[in-house]
Amino acid sequence: MMRAIFLWMSHRKLLRRLITRVVFVRRAARRFVAGETIDEAIAAIRALRAAGILATLDHLGENVETQADAGRATEDYLAVLDRIEAEKVQSHASIKLTQLGLDLGVDFCRENVARLLRRAKEIGTFVRIDMESSDYTERTLEVFRSLLKEFDNVGIVIQSYLYRSKDDIAALCQAGANVRLCKGAYKEPPDKAFPRKVDVDASYVALTHMLLSDAARARGVYAAIATHDPRMIDAAKAYAAEHGAPRDRFEFQMLYGIRRDLQQQLVQAGYTVRVYVPYGTEWYPYLMRRLAERPANVWFVLRNVFRG
Repeated sequence: MMRAIFLWMSHRKLLRRLITRVVFVRRAARRFVAGETIDEAIAAIRALRAAGILATLDHLGENVETQADAGRATEDYLAVLDRIEAEKVQSHASIKLTQLGLDLGVDFCRENVARLLRRAKEIGTFVRIDMESSDYTERTLEVFRSLLKEFDNVGIVIQSYLYRSKDDIAALCQAGANVRLCKGAYKEPPDKAFPRKVDVDASYVALTHMLLSDAARARGVYAAIATHDPRMIDAAKAYAAEHGAPRDRFEFQMLYGIRRDLQQQLVQAGYTVRVYVPYGTEWYPYLMRRLAERPANVWFVLRNVFRG
């Protein structure tokens, strides 16, 4: 029930205007968002790197309504890539296609992403296309498949809670793709996604095995195992060890501000860890999805209320 409420809130514009003005909410959001400016994001990336952790930078935003807004978002990301180069920080970039105009046309969006990939290629970095709700899954994969024909510095995200993901992973393994696997953070109908957590978890483990399999690695697949669940992490580690998957063929990914202890444990054990670092003024939908994911995140915010 709590998950459904927060996901509903993430789409309500009136609630967004009201809640984002509340001081303690803005302060609590800093647990999950590096800040509202690129300078704050760069500082967060430097701190992570000092702890042996890599980063992928996300300039928050989604579902733009005009080509002009999509163009501005594209320019913002080009500026992000320029800063990554200028500051000489080790960071990838993560993007949402609805922020770059997917609702306004697949071809239009693809060209905006291609501009980012060309610039990322120039500075020697990588761009990950995030997955959004199931309304966008096929169009997102369409854009990715098209770009993969031209660029080798682009990756995709697959969500284990969707029924279709087994087939999608199989196709991506055939293509030798770089895939981030997550559980999924959007509210989905039961005809598209597993409604029970136990089934989502079982799907996650099965898809992890596919990505780390001998056949997938032979085709050049790189796996980004994105989870804060120790059971999923242990399952990936065990399968990789059993099947001889080298540690340079996969990494663990987590969200900024969540399970910092686990991030450090993995680094100390010799695994590659990359943290998703979001920043920007459009942090409200992202925060609501983080609160929907784990009750512990809600208690963190409430503790800030009483401290404030």
